[in-house]
Amino acid sequence: QVQLVESGGGLVQAGGSLRLSCAASGRTFSSTAMAWFRQVPGKEREFVAAITWSSERTYYVDSVKGRFTISRNNAKNTVYLQMNSLKPEDTALYYCAAHRRPYYSGSSYAEEDFGSWGQGTQVTVSS
Repeated sequence: QVQLVESGGGLVQAGGSLRLSCAASGRTFSSTAMAWFRQVPGKEREFVAAITWSSERTYYVDSVKGRFTISRNNAKNTVYLQMNSLKPEDTALYYCAAHRRPYYSGSSYAEEDFGSWGQGTQVTVSS
């Protein structure tokens, strides 16, 4: 199982940028689709972005398209989320997650498809 540790969260003004990182341990990272989710207290966890194991495809929730970019470096066992033009509604606890199925390249990324999760990193955007 992949162990995940997020970093890079913080407090930023609206319009600013942050880059989240997720460091993974384990030999299966390079064959694993990865995703970022976020959660606000009292609400369900929401899919934000995903990237296939080969970086061939990326997927985003509509609310972040054009502002967020997911990427990965398999040599460093790390996945990133570059967040630009941040809005107060992006405030949430952001989680990194690893897909259950090796070499998954599909377009469906439901929460139950992910078997490993990090502890989360808080992103707060002030208006």
